[in-house]
Amino acid sequence: MSKSFDVIVIGAGPGGYIAAIRAAQLGFSVACVDEWKNAKGGPAPGGTCTNVGCIPSKALLQSSEHYEHAAQHFADHGIEVKGLGLDVAKMLGRKDTVIKQNNDGILYLLKKNKVAFFHGRASFAAAKDGVYEVNVAGAASEAISGKHIIVATGSNARALPGTPFDEDKVLSNDGALRIGAVPKKLGLIGSGVIGLEMGSVWRRLGAEVTILEGLPTFLGAVDEQIAKEAKKAFDKQGLKIELGVKVGEIKTSKTGVNIAYTNAKGEAHNLAVDKLIVSIGRVPNTIGLNAEAVGMALDERGAIVVDAECKTNLPNVWAVGDVVRGPMLAHKAEEEGVAVAERIAGQHGHVNFNTIPWVIYTSPEIAWVGRTEQQLKADGVAYKAGTFPFLANGRARALGDTTGMVKMLADASTDEILGVHIVGPMASELIAECVVAMEFRASSEDLARICHAHPSLSEATKEAALAVDKRTLNF
Repeated sequence: MSKSFDVIVIGAGPGGYIAAIRAAQLGFSVACVDEWKNAKGGPAPGGTCTNVGCIPSKALLQSSEHYEHAAQHFADHGIEVKGLGLDVAKMLGRKDTVIKQNNDGILYLLKKNKVAFFHGRASFAAAKDGVYEVNVAGAASEAISGKHIIVATGSNARALPGTPFDEDKVLSNDGALRIGAVPKKLGLIGSGVIGLEMGSVWRRLGAEVTILEGLPTFLGAVDEQIAKEAKKAFDKQGLKIELGVKVGEIKTSKTGVNIAYTNAKGEAHNLAVDKLIVSIGRVPNTIGLNAEAVGMALDERGAIVVDAECKTNLPNVWAVGDVVRGPMLAHKAEEEGVAVAERIAGQHGHVNFNTIPWVIYTSPEIAWVGRTEQQLKADGVAYKAGTFPFLANGRARALGDTTGMVKMLADASTDEILGVHIVGPMASELIAECVVAMEFRASSEDLARICHAHPSLSEATKEAALAVDKRTLNF
């Protein structure tokens, strides 16, 4: 007879393991199934984020930033570095250690909260009398059953048609994190978050990086003024970004990859590189879930169809994170996971899509929340804008990083903050204050009147709020 649970969570990425923990906190008996394996074949919960996404990319970004500082910027501080070397294997080893620490931490949290963890691939078997049977194919296959199912199976990298990932020459985000030596020439297709972050890592370490982007605009989802400022910084760093290109035939050989493409002017070109990273988006992961066995509805992209509360078309079956509609962000998945667990308990879990922060961890960092200036114009919303450059911020000068600005957009009549956009040092941390402000429907005047520590980067946020009313104090 199969083991029975109140809630079964399929997937232990950010959405899944958080949903499992919250459901357990609410008094349910919970099982969490995840098939991700570490190098030794053991469980590696955390999903794409922990294993081949957010966490390892940040580890490499940090290491590569240290290297670039030592090579180019320490001298400005009176620090002399002689015989600077680079041990890529050790750098990758540190990244792997960070991953394992996170894997182990999640396993500990599941155990601490009395969540039963099953290592293997879960698939629907049947639905009968309000109970769902789930098969777990692992080292020892077994069947479990649950009254509520939360699907949190995440997403996979999208490959170019006719050019599958081999993770040797043509790389997804997975292979991009495991390049064993600095390539002389690195190509990227797609200038989104993954493309810019991975391009930044290997450029800092010495690679000549070219990014080919099909869209005519750079970072179209970002506020246009902020995107232009970021592009200016990346150009200065030597990150070559070509916009409006059309990629043609891609040929791999023992020595590298050749990409035929036409540029925005329609001119034909060939790009020869040692490695090619393809980052053209991600697709929902429902492979092997056996959704058809229970009649779960999927859309044309393969995503699970859900309503505003993450309910599927099946009773007591829910789905969260990358496998459903909305932004493919780890923190969005977490919020949905908590909300669903609370809804199962009869509470009113809530996710505000209007205040989900976005971050690109390049240097300068790019972060934003709310609407962009171009969106407000398109929607016909009357607004006021205020900007403040880090060039005029004392802490940024002391850090030696004055690139970028904070930009605040507020309603012209009510002064409610509608969006905040940052490009510059520690933007990923600075955006949190703005998310809180928007959650409480603060006005730019509210932020302008709050005392901020001096000297701090956060003063740039206060000054941008002051700039909405054209009364900055330090610029």
